[in-house]
Amino acid sequence: MKNILKNFAAFGVAPLVALGIALGGASAAEGGNAAEPEHFPIHHPKQEKWSFSGPFGTYDKGQLQRGLKVYKEVCAACHSMNLVAFRTLEGLGYSPEQVKALAAEYEVEDGPNADGEMFTRKALPTDHFPSPYPNAAAAAAANNGAAPPDFSLIAKARAVERGFPQFIFDVFTQYNEAGPDYIHSLLTGFDEQPPAGMQIAEGTHYNPYFIAGKSLAMAKPLSDEQVTYDDGSPETVDQYARDVSAFLMWAAEPHLEERKRTGFRVMIFLILFAGLVYVAKRSIWSDVKH
Repeated sequence: MKNILKNFAAFGVAPLVALGIALGGASAAEGGNAAEPEHFPIHHPKQEKWSFSGPFGTYDKGQLQRGLKVYKEVCAACHSMNLVAFRTLEGLGYSPEQVKALAAEYEVEDGPNADGEMFTRKALPTDHFPSPYPNAAAAAAANNGAAPPDFSLIAKARAVERGFPQFIFDVFTQYNEAGPDYIHSLLTGFDEQPPAGMQIAEGTHYNPYFIAGKSLAMAKPLSDEQVTYDDGSPETVDQYARDVSAFLMWAAEPHLEERKRTGFRVMIFLILFAGLVYVAKRSIWSDVKH
């Protein structure tokens, strides 16, 4: 015992005190960072019910038209849809005359003219939705250095993986709505407050459903009674988010209904073909001794 005490004395008290302080500081730092998330999104998007879900789902054209209105009156101020042509809006149930009138609400750059200069004109059905900014640098400068993403394919580009074993069941249920689920959760998640101790960067807004961090530059874009609906649908944030999510899904995959119909026909054909192959095999080899 005396030898042990002598060894401690020889080692010195100061290093032991320093070690204790270091361990205590590390523990305190760990406690201070306890509120910081370790993965994103912090909350998994909620799975919603959509008319286009499943192998036989179809778009609700009334919902798509409401979603277009939300996009035009709210989202279009910052987000473009460069890959979506006005003429495709006939898929929402609009007549060619209505599509032409909708396109005329926008102006696009064209040219050069006979003098070699660019000019602006009213958009035609063959034109695409124009960007609210002249270029990406201008878009970033107007939004705290983060250019708003294009919305043409956002419903396919933004999706949260569901992980094992859920993705196995998704194959059989034809789950294809991860993008709309994410968009809806994101748009309705701005009212949630960050946990105590979590640091939110200045100029950003906490949202536990954001796929790339704990906060984002975009402020809450929707509020109740912000957009007036003509069909009597609820004018709430949840309804706006649901409608614009469905519209963005259509923008990303306008041929979804045709794809599902074709897939169903192909499956029926493959089943019948497999049956014919089996019958032919039994007929050919039934009299052959093995």
